[in-house]
Amino acid sequence: QVQLAESGGGLVQAGGSLRLSCATSGLTFSNFAMSWFRQGPGKEREFVATIDGSGGIIAYSDSVRGRFHISRENTENAVYLQMNSLEVEDTATYSCAARYGYDSRAPASTYRYWGRGTQVTVSS
Repeated sequence: QVQLAESGGGLVQAGGSLRLSCATSGLTFSNFAMSWFRQGPGKEREFVATIDGSGGIIAYSDSVRGRFHISRENTENAVYLQMNSLEVEDTATYSCAARYGYDSRAPASTYRYWGRGTQVTVSS
């Protein structure tokens, strides 16, 4: 049974940092591209960042590029999202997702596995 579990969310002031983790089990982790998506209050889910199976190819949304950093550790079957210079607009539930095959433009519907999400709240 495949499981993805996010952790690391919380309440932080604008300008602060958080590091999200996504622990996975039940899949051949290195075969999957991993991504982070987020959904803010009253907003549609949006892509945040993605990384290919080897960790060598990365892409970010325009809204987080330069502030967020995605990484993965295949020996630990985990993917991370380091979030710096957080803004109130970053407030959302952040979810990790797994996709067989890297495609930075792949829609959320093509991701096979999803975690339940972790809440990030940025206060002004």
